[in-house]
Amino acid sequence: MRSSLIQCRTMINYGKIGLVIQREYITRVAKKSFILITLLAPVVFVLIATIPILLSQMDTGEQQVVAVIDRTGQYAPLLEDTEQYRFVVADKSANEYRSAGGEQEITAVLEITEDLGVSPKAINLFSFKTLPTGLERHINSLLSTYVTDQKIASHNIPELKEIIRTSKVEIVANTYKWSEDGAESVSSGAASSVIGLLLSFVSYMFIMLYGGMIIQSVIEEKKSRIVEVMVSSVRPFELMMGKIVGIGLVGLTQIFIWVVALIGIGLAAQFFLIGDLYSPEALAAAQSSGSLSASELQAASDIFGVMQGINFFQMIVFFVLFFIGGYLLYASVLAALGSSVSSDEDAGQLMLPVTMIMVFSLYVGMAAAENPEGNLAFWTSLIPFTSPIVMMSRLAYDVPLWEQILSLVLLFGLSILLTYFGAKIYRVGILMYGKKPSLKELWRWMNYK
Repeated sequence: MRSSLIQCRTMINYGKIGLVIQREYITRVAKKSFILITLLAPVVFVLIATIPILLSQMDTGEQQVVAVIDRTGQYAPLLEDTEQYRFVVADKSANEYRSAGGEQEITAVLEITEDLGVSPKAINLFSFKTLPTGLERHINSLLSTYVTDQKIASHNIPELKEIIRTSKVEIVANTYKWSEDGAESVSSGAASSVIGLLLSFVSYMFIMLYGGMIIQSVIEEKKSRIVEVMVSSVRPFELMMGKIVGIGLVGLTQIFIWVVALIGIGLAAQFFLIGDLYSPEALAAAQSSGSLSASELQAASDIFGVMQGINFFQMIVFFVLFFIGGYLLYASVLAALGSSVSSDEDAGQLMLPVTMIMVFSLYVGMAAAENPEGNLAFWTSLIPFTSPIVMMSRLAYDVPLWEQILSLVLLFGLSILLTYFGAKIYRVGILMYGKKPSLKELWRWMNYK
């Protein structure tokens, strides 16, 4: 009979936690802000990646006029007009242009006072506004090439220019990765670095975002005194765990939707480019149809080859596991801290140490992308407070499985321990109002029976 009552009470407890989880989850998922962010974020990511490229290729149709003052007479004829720039022979001196002010159609004034082969610094570019780097780059490249050719020709060695040109060799090593069974696949340190940094930033963003939701929710319920009604029917531990799990499920839902959306966008882009999933035959067909040039074919082949060499499934699985562990660790700490204060200002001060640790982890993650096997990267990927972010930078570099498992064991172990002590603080602090408790008082709350 006694065991039946205990089982019944346990079922009721689980049912109450489930109700809190359901409340926290549905309340946030049903918000218009959540729906908009979830649906628009993948599109925004794609736009951020593609819009700069598209804008750089767009022609505004407006030519920038550059007045050329060439005291040597040998460089002005080299500056031919392009779609972006129109070069005109100056009819005034540089000082006269300056005195005329900026209300003129001249964008810039280029002044060359001496032979650049003798005095490379004898060139100045004046304007009333900061010039775009494209104009500087165009002028510097054009004149540098001309002066270099002149110096080569001055040596009077037949075909010296052609000898120098053919002597330049650019070495680019092909990088491959061997699996344990000896299979060979294309690898790229640059791609691994980008993926690692992206995962670190996403992990940082999600933990901070949903960890912040925890402390905000606790403060709001405490300030409105709703929590006093809730704890009359739900134990503080059930309320805290329901809140943590419910908000965590919101984060996992958003991650799942974003992953599916980004995979769908990637597959759609692939079909748009080559009309099929990646294969040498599909790329060859795209080239023969004229939709891809030889250089674009090689670039697409290299990109798809690198992508095939990355185990995205394993990375996504471990990303989710580290997110869950990191979220539970910080959520339990933040829930306990949120319950011990009664104002947003106090909560902001308590968030500062957590934010500093997270920012430190993000910077270490950036460093780990450059040196994933270094001592700093290794130890911070095992320490639970930093591992959810730092390990993300190392995942793309084939971290040994034992390191990943050990890091997860330490992370979830400390998360469970902090949840236990956090619940002790939460059950007392949630009904306390007034000044912030001292460390001595928090210790006493943890020891209440």
